[in-house]
Amino acid sequence: MPPANRKNPQRVKSSQSLYSLREFMTEFPDDDACLEWLWRERFSPDGEHAYCPKCETERVFKRYATKQRRQSWTCTGCGHHIHPTAGTIFEKSSISLAQWFYAMFLVSSSRCGIAAKQLERELGCNYKTAWRMLNRIRNVLMEQDSEPLAGEVEADETLVGGKTTRNADRRKREALGWDRKRYDNERKTMVFAAVQRKGRVRATVMPNSSGPTLGTKVQEFILPGSMLFTDEWGGYSAVGRRYYHRRIRHRDRIYVEGETHTQSVEGFFSHFKTDVRGTHHAISKRWLQSYLNEWVWKWNHRDDDEAMFRQLIGSAAQTV
Repeated sequence: MPPANRKNPQRVKSSQSLYSLREFMTEFPDDDACLEWLWRERFSPDGEHAYCPKCETERVFKRYATKQRRQSWTCTGCGHHIHPTAGTIFEKSSISLAQWFYAMFLVSSSRCGIAAKQLERELGCNYKTAWRMLNRIRNVLMEQDSEPLAGEVEADETLVGGKTTRNADRRKREALGWDRKRYDNERKTMVFAAVQRKGRVRATVMPNSSGPTLGTKVQEFILPGSMLFTDEWGGYSAVGRRYYHRRIRHRDRIYVEGETHTQSVEGFFSHFKTDVRGTHHAISKRWLQSYLNEWVWKWNHRDDDEAMFRQLIGSAAQTV
């Protein structure tokens, strides 16, 4: 067997990666390469011909160098300009497209997510810029779809938030006469999630875990007539007769009973909390939904044959 070529390393078949860093750097080395890809993806598959809305026919387009460094292609027939970044998350952004693409590569290739401070160090930009880029990626490109789950679906809720350690919090807790667990729970945020077995997941922030609130979310996330698995929490009684409902009694330390369990949705919660604790340490309630979007998106695309980065830039090429 010939020795490996160190000047041209190849991604081995045993690697879990579907798109390596070297492949990214080769395909998108600079801003012009990213802009050219966006132009071909959105308007001109061959890079030369595109539909001109002014001529109302297909024309030849060329890109001319201008003093304004305009990111556009010009119709050779009427002079109409087409801007590939218009209507996307890149519109009116002073950040290089190469940096946008690299940020999406980091988000899609990291199992545990990437913090804005880390992106700041990677790109050499300021923190507000890095945070805004990640926020746009999570809320626009990774936005959850509204298609309901069906079949065998597990549903559960959990509290997300850190423990209080400050003396001021201790004094407030003592003044209210609450123990630490109750005080911590009051400060945390309720999250509801539903997982279709061997399928997709949907998750959202909600105000509480009362029966009416849970009933509304279950009807929104899960198709009526599905097999619903939950724990013994009384709030799920509000689902009524719309679903085939089975419960598992965690209070009695019973976690699996035949096909009845909520291990899948609890696995999603565990994965989310562990990654947040290791990467972000803490998340504001205001932005918790955007982080949920990222983890839901990664969960739903974890077994796809196409690289997550390919799917992410494909979404970025669509209008917003």
